[in-house]
Amino acid sequence: MKSTLNPYISFRDNARQAMEFYHSVFGGKLSLSTFKEFHASQNPAEDDKIMHAMLEAPNGMVLMGADTPGGMPYKEGSSISISLSGDDDAELSGYFQKLSAGGVVSMPLENAPWGDKFGMCTDSFGINWMVNISPRQS
Repeated sequence: MKSTLNPYISFRDNARQAMEFYHSVFGGKLSLSTFKEFHASQNPAEDDKIMHAMLEAPNGMVLMGADTPGGMPYKEGSSISISLSGDDDAELSGYFQKLSAGGVVSMPLENAPWGDKFGMCTDSFGINWMVNISPRQS
């Protein structure tokens, strides 16, 4: 699988509604996963919030999003990150290393509960990046 670049929008408690709206606009396949499904909820009140949403439109566009947990800062207007994903570990790990140089790593690139490697950083220009590396399919 080649590496892809995808917009990733952060929401505060309304990711499900927003992503369902985008689904009505763009069509395609919408998948929604909650914090509870991945045992990632620190607060039972957030169990049903969206940890990850992905909309795959028929024309190949991909839009992702999630609710920002209450313990993380959220500022209206700065609610987008750029997501890099694929199965080329060397390529994507290299991107993560270069993007985080001089910036801040908020989540080290390591194994995630969903079986992929995942990390988050903010580059030296203040842009938020997420890198997700899936295992290669044989």
